[in-house]
Amino acid sequence: MQGTHSTSPHRFFGHNEEHYMKVKQTPISQAVFIALLGASGAAMAQQAPAPQQLDTVTITGIRASQEKSLSVKRNADAHIDVISAEDIGKMPDKNVADSLARIPGVTVLNSPAGGSGGFDERDRVGLRGTNPSLTQTLVDGHGIANGDWFVLDQTGAGVGRSVSFSLLPSELVSRVEVRKSSEASLVEGGTAGSVNIITRRPLDFSKSLTAEVGVGAVYADLPKKTDPQLNALLNFRNEARTFGVMVQAFSEQRSLRRDGVEALGYINKLDATTAPALVAARPDLNGVFTPDLIGSALFTQERERKGGLIRAQVKPNANFDLVLTAFSSQMEADNYNRNYLMAPRGGLLNTATISDYEVKTDGNGNKTLTKATFNWATPSTAGYYDMISRKASAETGFVSMDSRLKVNDSLTFTANAGTSRGKGKTLSQDVVELAIVTSRASYGLNGTDTAPSFSFTNPTTRADWIFGAQNVVVHDKESWAQIDGEYELDAGMLKTLKFGARGAQHKRYTDPIVAQGPGCATGTPYRVSGFDWSMPSACSVPGPNGTAVDAPQNSFYTLPAFGGSYPSNFGSGLGSGFPTNIPFITADALADYNRRVTNRDPVARRWAEQEYSVKENTSAAYVQGALEGNGWSGNVGLRAVRTKQSSSSFRASLAGETPTITGSAFGNYTVTASDLTYTDWLPSASVRIDVRSDIVARLAVNRTITRADYTALSGYTALNNTGMFLDNNVVGGGTAGNPTLKPVRSTNFDANIEWYFAPRAFVSAGAFMMDMSSYITDGTFRANYPTLLTNTNQVGGNPQLVNRDFLVTGPVNKKARVKGVEFAFETPIAANFGVMANYTYADGEDQDGGVLRGNVESSFTVGGFFENDRLSARVNYSHTDDIFVGNDRGTQYFQKGTGVLSASLGYKFSDNFSVSLDGQNLNDPKLKYYASEVQPRAIYKNGRQYYLTARVKF
Repeated sequence: MQGTHSTSPHRFFGHNEEHYMKVKQTPISQAVFIALLGASGAAMAQQAPAPQQLDTVTITGIRASQEKSLSVKRNADAHIDVISAEDIGKMPDKNVADSLARIPGVTVLNSPAGGSGGFDERDRVGLRGTNPSLTQTLVDGHGIANGDWFVLDQTGAGVGRSVSFSLLPSELVSRVEVRKSSEASLVEGGTAGSVNIITRRPLDFSKSLTAEVGVGAVYADLPKKTDPQLNALLNFRNEARTFGVMVQAFSEQRSLRRDGVEALGYINKLDATTAPALVAARPDLNGVFTPDLIGSALFTQERERKGGLIRAQVKPNANFDLVLTAFSSQMEADNYNRNYLMAPRGGLLNTATISDYEVKTDGNGNKTLTKATFNWATPSTAGYYDMISRKASAETGFVSMDSRLKVNDSLTFTANAGTSRGKGKTLSQDVVELAIVTSRASYGLNGTDTAPSFSFTNPTTRADWIFGAQNVVVHDKESWAQIDGEYELDAGMLKTLKFGARGAQHKRYTDPIVAQGPGCATGTPYRVSGFDWSMPSACSVPGPNGTAVDAPQNSFYTLPAFGGSYPSNFGSGLGSGFPTNIPFITADALADYNRRVTNRDPVARRWAEQEYSVKENTSAAYVQGALEGNGWSGNVGLRAVRTKQSSSSFRASLAGETPTITGSAFGNYTVTASDLTYTDWLPSASVRIDVRSDIVARLAVNRTITRADYTALSGYTALNNTGMFLDNNVVGGGTAGNPTLKPVRSTNFDANIEWYFAPRAFVSAGAFMMDMSSYITDGTFRANYPTLLTNTNQVGGNPQLVNRDFLVTGPVNKKARVKGVEFAFETPIAANFGVMANYTYADGEDQDGGVLRGNVESSFTVGGFFENDRLSARVNYSHTDDIFVGNDRGTQYFQKGTGVLSASLGYKFSDNFSVSLDGQNLNDPKLKYYASEVQPRAIYKNGRQYYLTARVKF
């Protein structure tokens, strides 16, 4: 591996880079263009009619789906698992991620990162107990840009390169292939493996004209709402199978409600600095952690996902094939989160007397105040009530071209090019925060299975603050071009030789972000002026004789009336002793209030701390040989990949330097930029052995890479100069992204044996190991930044602006290893029944024994089905052990082991009409999160969902 690294404080920031970029021709793009031009010319020159093809017989249903999946799995050289659609527009589950949970080694997460909590729909997919960022998600063999709807996932760390499955309707899918071993011919990027979602092609349909419409509704039992669902498909191909067009469209609405009780972090420690009076009165509380906030949280959302896919296929003869595809998926995801919070922080508790308290120690030796009652001599602020209504959305889409040219009996070329764009948006957050005032409050942490309890005595509320990021728009873009060749040699063991090249550019960047604050209504109701931080109130102006008075017509303290209340069954099943009957301001009234009293000036309220840009150019070439002998086959290959990264973010400006951004109430900002280039050589080898006619063994070894998460490369830099010395350099501390991160490099080993003991039946066992030399996790690293040299050893008068080393906290590379085993079993019973089961064990840790993000030790799935000519039924239960989701609010964030029950029932009235009923989360699972065994983080319930769909086919 070779690398170069440079920094420049004057690099133009990414959100405007589109305005000055120039298009460059590269050898790869020229090669692809020439290949496509040659393919078209060769196809037009060959006028011989294509041989007539007979219509294929389309088989549908659960048994047909299993048969197709096992056929692909059994005949593949690589270790691959497949989920096939049971019919056009009918995957086994409404959510693709839920279907993937049936594959051994697959872990599905309800949220992409720590902090957003868990929702009713599985959103991310990881393989073999690893972070979803280490699993590559493809559509028809190419990447797809991502968009997240939740604001903390849009700019927060940990989301990384994973793809949200909430934007990918199951109705589009023909089959999903999960590859657990890599090859030189495959696009790099999946350390643990890849998930390839394969859609249909027009010429694959058996009939010249096919039309299918699915009309239905989804009922969610927690919000008690029913919403419409519509999807449709129209496919045409000519009788000669030389031209076809397919159009698919979908429009799906859903209502969500999530009840939760949250403990938002444990970063506060009682000591002589944070709570001197309390610690003096109770010395045994010195060094004890308290919850930062404990709240009753009601989240509601209305989702509308709509879009479609258009595909045209041209195949004038057997030697040439051209496919053009356009796909778009957009989801409106407006949501409203209310959180009624107690704040047992050191500063607030310092004026209180404490009684009836309890301290528990976790396995790491950390002490936590798990129970306490506080009394104040005069009513004091003991908590906050946040109401946050968001205008949010997410989208993804791509335009691609695939072509295939068979030059002669020995040589075939394929080419693929396209562009994909995704976007996550939170255009506005309408917010009010009320202070909860009381003279007595108490709380109790009740372990990780039951919600915390807390209460206030005779609380009152008053306006406290207004916050919330506005105009959060995260762009994700990828463009690619690829050409592959396959030459049949038949030279002994070497049967074919594959070779190819690929070039791609990926960009992720944010628009300028605004952090609103309270303003002052000084004129008409919608005219908001700035505010003065030096005044007692943010909405105060200078008064007579140096006093401060409220601004004229200031409505900051005149809140809208409450227009709603938490549902009467809020929190049912989560525990007891927490506030439930809580009134709230409606979302419309909150939006109107924020328009009148907030300051959203794009200059004065510019908040560059969450802004970043990453641009990545990659080029790759490979050669791979397919080998075959008596009773065995395999491949061996080498892929070379060059990556050039440019990343930028902001830090607070220093005196003496020219800032990039001025005029913000949060201070001036200076851009920091960095370049990094590296090359990787990725060998791979695999072998498939037919032990006997019904037993297949597979062995594979390969080297893989996954590039660092975008926010890890370009996180906000916050520094403090402590005046320490290290290697004769002034060293400070702080937090920062790490633009020098190496990709996750891993050497993978995979062994699997499969016994196909009956039709549609098999049992398999396997072992795997991932030896990662540069896993990415949290730690400290040394980096060079400009600073003002004010140390006493300074020579001269004024402070000097110099570059010095800082020891900062952020993402770092460490060695790590994952090893495990997996088992799978599937068999029909009699003619109409069948059962399946799988189990995976994965043990992962870094070089220091730390847990790996996304790691789950044990997971299993069991299921059964019944099917005859008319009726089909399926039930599945998937369970995962505890999962380390990531870090959030200064602590580790684990999801406790949970199981999910799903079922499907279908009835086929005729070949043209059928009805299905699908149930998700039928066991009403509780999603539980924790930092340690004595520090619960959250417990949620989302309820059950039922989908009723009628399908008409022509």
